[in-house]
Amino acid sequence: MKNPITWFEVYVDDMLRASAFYSSVFAIEFTDLLDPTDPSDSALQMKAFPSDMESHGASGALVCVDGMPAGQNSVLVYFSCEDCEVEESRIEPAGGTIVRPKFSIGDYGFITLAKDTEGNMFGLHSLS
Repeated sequence: MKNPITWFEVYVDDMLRASAFYSSVFAIEFTDLLDPTDPSDSALQMKAFPSDMESHGASGALVCVDGMPAGQNSVLVYFSCEDCEVEESRIEPAGGTIVRPKFSIGDYGFITLAKDTEGNMFGLHSLS
């Protein structure tokens, strides 16, 4: 299996705070998603990261739903960047924390480890 991830979800407690954080760090805009099984369900809030179905990589969404608190799971998502130091510089001003600043992972490039405003750990990855 090559590139096995097809979708990811980042669970959040406060959709406005979390979407503002990720919008600021990655300089993106989210689109609203409806629950595909019940579009009228207002208990589930989802905001999709930008995506291009013709390009390499996976897209995902921020998800706010009762019973799934933020910061409690054990999956670490790495976001691809041209130079992870650029996005890293936006983390603290947006309300997040840097756990480990940009560091080399040898032939595989560089990563930054951080936490968002909801307590979720995530990574940034770049080749330079």
